[in-house]
Amino acid sequence: MSLRIYNTLSRSLQPFSPAEPGHVRMYVCGMTIYDLCHIGHARMMMAFDVVQRWLRASGLRVTYVRNITDIDDKIIKRALERGITIRQLTDEMIAAMHTDIGALGIEPPSLEPRATEYVPQMLSLIGQLEGKGLAYRASNGDVNYSVRKFAGYGKLSGKSLDELRAGERVAVLDGKEDPLDFVLWKSAKPEEPADAKWDSAFGAGRPGWHIECSAMSCSTLGETFDIHGGGADLQFPHHENEIAQSEGATGKPLAHFWVHNGFVRVDNEKMSKSLGNFFTIRDVLQQYDAETVRFFIVRAHYRSALNYSDTHLDDARQSLKRLYTALDQVAVADVVVDWTNPYAERFKAAMDEDFGTPEAVAVLFDLASEVNRSKSPALAGLLKALAGCLGLLQGDPKTFLQAGATLDEASIQSRIAQRAAAKGAKDFALADSIRKDLLAQGIVLKDSATGTTWEAMQ
Repeated sequence: MSLRIYNTLSRSLQPFSPAEPGHVRMYVCGMTIYDLCHIGHARMMMAFDVVQRWLRASGLRVTYVRNITDIDDKIIKRALERGITIRQLTDEMIAAMHTDIGALGIEPPSLEPRATEYVPQMLSLIGQLEGKGLAYRASNGDVNYSVRKFAGYGKLSGKSLDELRAGERVAVLDGKEDPLDFVLWKSAKPEEPADAKWDSAFGAGRPGWHIECSAMSCSTLGETFDIHGGGADLQFPHHENEIAQSEGATGKPLAHFWVHNGFVRVDNEKMSKSLGNFFTIRDVLQQYDAETVRFFIVRAHYRSALNYSDTHLDDARQSLKRLYTALDQVAVADVVVDWTNPYAERFKAAMDEDFGTPEAVAVLFDLASEVNRSKSPALAGLLKALAGCLGLLQGDPKTFLQAGATLDEASIQSRIAQRAAAKGAKDFALADSIRKDLLAQGIVLKDSATGTTWEAMQ
């Protein structure tokens, strides 16, 4: 096949073909589930939703595994704060996650393993590592991984051991022989609730975060699989440690391709709960319809940074309206995509080049322009079918268009302010887009030396 994917491990675009012909096995690190998901989490899950959609559109069978971390220090702390059990908290948050990402059209993975269901497999893996001399029991009761005994450590992140230890001092109180070592099994603490502890040959305790994904991925997909994905922030140390654990135990590559999506940024900082600069999916969906949010995320390349703002979401909605307007003006035929069609061929070429959604979306707009000109039901059907590969344009055009048809004074003034800001930033394309979108809704802008006014078309 012609698909090329950027492989973080090789730092290059590489031709992709699954190890088992016709069947892709993909593991993506999912949520640590102690609170509502924010737009940064949505971006990660959306990125790999598009990946699996395109793989399937390319005629491949996909086994897509996205895990849930349901035991963690933050989960324990939150459950104690709320006076409920860990299971009550995680069940509640998992249900909320499914509701929120389902609204965005993110399809369920083939399997969604919970870490607490795979503790025996984690203990077995830790036992293998101890037997190979890669793990040791520390004085504080933890079991740690000995990083320096794994020759390939740092190959994913490109970090050398000398770089990693710069400025360090040995963490004696953590029971580590070396500050680079990381925990595989955490010894139980007296103050922790009973449902945060498991009995094992290593004593009562719970698994470390990294060992969870090694056990779940290998248990569900085998010791080597095709794609391992996640956010760019997981590249180090989480994915680096997964490689050390899994390959240290099996002697085989964990994944052939390592794929990482970019951050969502707010004021040039990564959106995260620790920084407090996040917007939950639920909050955003109170202001914007789900397909607009999906389009806002999908039209950016999955590896690029995505800048969150109301202006960009407003622009995404207006852009999506232009696509739906094309479908609203003509009968839409049901079509099976003919990939030799010039538009389909360009769309495929874009997606086959590392899931190039910006170029693919540009093809949709070109096709929409042709639908507007020709009023062809077949081309309208092709527009809908190609957009469906991205999870877009599957709703009723009239319903979408009418949902935002009424502009009040505040909305118009907000759009005028956004246009002024765009002009101030010399983003004249966005400024012109806002003017055209308002005109399409019957609002005429008039610029003067004193500012911009508006009037409704008669």
